[in-house]
Amino acid sequence: MLAQIGGSIHEGVAGVRRYDPSITSNSQAALTYSGLHAVWCYRISHRLWIRGHELAAQIVCQLGRMVTGVEIHPAATLGKRLLIDHGTGIVIGETAVIGDDVVLYQGVTLGSVENHAGRRHPQLGSGVFVGAGAKILGAIIIGDNAKIGANAVVLHDVPADATAVGVPAHIVGANR
Repeated sequence: MLAQIGGSIHEGVAGVRRYDPSITSNSQAALTYSGLHAVWCYRISHRLWIRGHELAAQIVCQLGRMVTGVEIHPAATLGKRLLIDHGTGIVIGETAVIGDDVVLYQGVTLGSVENHAGRRHPQLGSGVFVGAGAKILGAIIIGDNAKIGANAVVLHDVPADATAVGVPAHIVGANR
């Protein structure tokens, strides 16, 4: 388990360094990048959650939220190299699924529009980019490499390689 945590820390720092030119050292990324801290808190809380320690997982989640301003439910599923840039106000719901190499900016919500048991939050494919303030709501699917514009309200599936903008969001083109 320690090797997994160490690998996750190294991978997260490397991802920030690749993405953000303002970060000039590994130490700077590890000590000051709140998006990394939020993901690390999630990784700990998720391990507790899947081992049946739900209260402890939620406590870690809430401590992480207080420190970073990012709330990620411990039952959510996050892929590798999730980058949360300027993450304050991000909310990721219980049944959300996020693929690898996803970028989320501040104020993004991956929320629900229903209160029943079962899948009710979005699923984001790999390589998805979500702009600041976007709200992606319901048990919808955002395809691989899709882009969601800032402040978009997404209520329907977005195909792979597409760009969605607006309120409510609509497809404006294909990413290439």
